[in-house]
Amino acid sequence: MNHNPRFRDIKSRKDLEQEFKGIGVAHEGREIMAKKYPVFLRFDNVDGRGANILKQEILARGGEAAIAYDVLALTGSQTNVLVMGTISQIQSLADKLRSQPLGLKEIAGEIEELLEVYLHGVCDIELRGGGRLPTSRPHIMGVLNVTPDSFSDGGEHAAPEEAIAHGINMIQEGAEIIDVGGESTRPFSRPVTEEVELRRIIPVIKGLMKVMEEKALNVLISVDTRKPAVAKRALEAGAEMLNDINALRSEGMAEVVADYKVPVVLMHMKGTPKNMQVDPIYDDVVGEILTFLRERIEFALESGIKQERIIIDPGIGFGKTTEHNLIIMNRLREFTSLGQPVLVGPSNKSFIGNILNLPVEDRLEGTLATVALSVWNDASIIRAHDVKAVKRAVDMTLAMKEPIG
Repeated sequence: MNHNPRFRDIKSRKDLEQEFKGIGVAHEGREIMAKKYPVFLRFDNVDGRGANILKQEILARGGEAAIAYDVLALTGSQTNVLVMGTISQIQSLADKLRSQPLGLKEIAGEIEELLEVYLHGVCDIELRGGGRLPTSRPHIMGVLNVTPDSFSDGGEHAAPEEAIAHGINMIQEGAEIIDVGGESTRPFSRPVTEEVELRRIIPVIKGLMKVMEEKALNVLISVDTRKPAVAKRALEAGAEMLNDINALRSEGMAEVVADYKVPVVLMHMKGTPKNMQVDPIYDDVVGEILTFLRERIEFALESGIKQERIIIDPGIGFGKTTEHNLIIMNRLREFTSLGQPVLVGPSNKSFIGNILNLPVEDRLEGTLATVALSVWNDASIIRAHDVKAVKRAVDMTLAMKEPIG
């Protein structure tokens, strides 16, 4: 008898639960078996003695841990560790490590935090006034550059009435956030004064708010700035989110966000727009960005910003080579390890042009490929120029990622 044998491509715990449901496994059985799905957790700079204890403990539970050979041979003092096992095995490991020395108690706590995100996803985004933006599906942030020199659409919407019309058009095409920026941050760009930036964006924000009220459109206005004074004026004018490429490193910016109780995007950038693309070098691009973002999250929390208002952005194109950007896109899901919603902005970026040998105005297809991958890798916000096409790509990817039946 032919039993229709085949490989089953299980990419996630959700895929596994869907398979159990299709077979008709009882709910209780699904819960038990789902915990046997393999998980991979990475920890850096672990004490060598503690790493050997960790390895023995996970081996005793049927899992595994990869550590450096010199640490295994008792000649090395520190190692990175890759823990491999089922949810049940790793949870049991955490229970055991809680009473252990050599930094293992801290690792136990980190395991608990990672499993919480793995099982339940990142937090929803809390808005000013108490509303929430759910992270169970991705949201599109439309880019509205009110500048003469932005890399993709510089000068196209410099006049306030043109910018407002374009913003409303993006809302009608499916954008749920409009990100208004008055200073170009393309590679090698120079900063503008607060006065220039305010003159560009405030009429647009106020105009958008007026038209949205007339048309009963309910979307968020975000301000893309690294200047606290500009952020404050924009939030007073009606903006409800801050997109900060400087990740609150400008003095006074954290206080503005905390005072106005708005969501903030913390982006990674190596250097400044003026010099960020001058030979950027990393030993471990994903690991180093995670370290930076973790530190900025801690700073935000210490500054009185609620965890539910923090969004992270790995900063595609901001101090990265083409290869760095490809690695980030491929491993985007790893950024959800921080427990915060992830924004990604690959739209029309130079790495797409470098790969396809295309000018900025002809990178839509490449952008849509990055959008599909971002959705598949659990991005919560997609920042885009071509909203209509991106919305279709998002919807199609979601249909394939979570098919009905």
